[in-house]
Amino acid sequence: VQLQASGGGSVQAGGSLRLSCAASGRAFSAYVMGWFRQAPGKERECVASINRSGSSASYADSVKGRFTISRDNAKNTVYLQMSSLKPEDTAVYYCAAGLSGATISTTTAVYWGQGTQVTVSS
Repeated sequence: VQLQASGGGSVQAGGSLRLSCAASGRAFSAYVMGWFRQAPGKERECVASINRSGSSASYADSVKGRFTISRDNAKNTVYLQMSSLKPEDTAVYYCAAGLSGATISTTTAVYWGQGTQVTVSS
């Protein structure tokens, strides 16, 4: 499957952005999906993960209550709604797809999107 992320940009602290990740190919609903981010000099981290049906999601503590992951299996798309953005949210954001388990991690992700830059200014 190929993943195409979009929706990044520059925003002031407290603002919002919505990232989208469109998947090509069949069987999108067979994949656990997630959003990851990587800031300069830091390791890539998973910020949100969603199961195959979209009925269950998990979040990193740093984004709980501010970010919401969702998916539309009919449109082969996963979203990340980001609100109350902080300068420390600045990073390149990647979507990823995995086949095992109900959540996704850097070790279980099989396919990666190209990344989209999110910059939050204070």
